[in-house]
Amino acid sequence: MSAINKSKTVLKEFRSFALRANAIDLAIGVTIGAAFTAVVTAIVQGLFTPIISALAGKADFAALTFHINKSAFKYGEVINSVISLLVIAAVMFFLVVKPLNALRRNLGFEADETPTRAKCPACLSEIPLAATRCAFCTEVLPANWSESKPPTD
Repeated sequence: MSAINKSKTVLKEFRSFALRANAIDLAIGVTIGAAFTAVVTAIVQGLFTPIISALAGKADFAALTFHINKSAFKYGEVINSVISLLVIAAVMFFLVVKPLNALRRNLGFEADETPTRAKCPACLSEIPLAATRCAFCTEVLPANWSESKPPTD
């Protein structure tokens, strides 16, 4: 196979990979995530940090530091990052997770509630339904052992 044919094959493979829906979805998600991060950072720095600073009596958390042997520990930046994390988590939960869960419920896409564990008939420890021997008491379990006991999930 010539170098040109190999190059064409590699380019076709790359095009196929790049145009897959999951690769495009990932690229879109990363781009939106970067933009979302900028917005949340601005909200945290422009809204939440001043409110908390007003309550704490400090104008800017980023300036909070302490020094040990000429090394500066910038714990104020850590506080800002923790606030950002909490705000991002809250926004994601209330604006993405909750609405999607409600939509899934409305469309009938409930989570699979099939139990995966049951109590061992000998020691009553929770073990997988597919188990043939209890991991806790080493009891050999008969076939279809879990059908005789109600599941614990």
